[in-house]
Amino acid sequence: MAALTPEEWQVLVLSLKVSGVAMAAALPLAFALAWVLARWRFPGKVLLDALVHLPLVLPPVVTGWLLLIAFGTNGPLGRFLAEWLGLTFIFRWTGAALAAAVMALPLMVRAMRLSIEAVDRRLESAARTLGAGRWRTFASVTLPLAMPGVLAGLVLGLARSIGEFGATITFASNIPGETQTLPLAIYSALQMPGSEWQVTRLAVLSILVSVVALVASEWLARRSGQGSAHHAL
Repeated sequence: MAALTPEEWQVLVLSLKVSGVAMAAALPLAFALAWVLARWRFPGKVLLDALVHLPLVLPPVVTGWLLLIAFGTNGPLGRFLAEWLGLTFIFRWTGAALAAAVMALPLMVRAMRLSIEAVDRRLESAARTLGAGRWRTFASVTLPLAMPGVLAGLVLGLARSIGEFGATITFASNIPGETQTLPLAIYSALQMPGSEWQVTRLAVLSILVSVVALVASEWLARRSGQGSAHHAL
């Protein structure tokens, strides 16, 4: 494939920017939810689990519509964030990042939860017995053992956010240079007669980015499995 045009570079950079911000915002919440679902027992846990995974089964357009209601100009969260933090989402790249984060969150939580559940609790107990406090045990034992799964969840979320379309176009619209990520650029190109070559170039670019993310995720997942087996021995 020939060198990217300035417009294609713009789309690629914006896609990576949106996905990067989405992952930075979603990572703490995803890990917290994964920890709660993996380690805590409480009434309503099944409901929380269902809510976390709801974006996986809802049509993305519905998810975008719900974001529009909550974070739109007149939405309760949107009005609050605009008035107090000056943060707006409608017709902005920040809206595309929010939509990408919401759609990627279930995959991130699932990968992290499985990794946390795979941590041998006996190693944590041994660390506590040797005098390590709760936070030191978490930082020196639990987190390192769960880290491959955390990274795998992060990469999976990145791949999902790069491919996000339905919620983004519903919530943040399709504005070149502002919210037009790779999937939206492909959609726009499909609407123009004689743009098959442009669609092909953008599709190949999207495939390459996604393959790199998925290969990295698989490699991290294998490392996680090998690490768990090693500690089990």
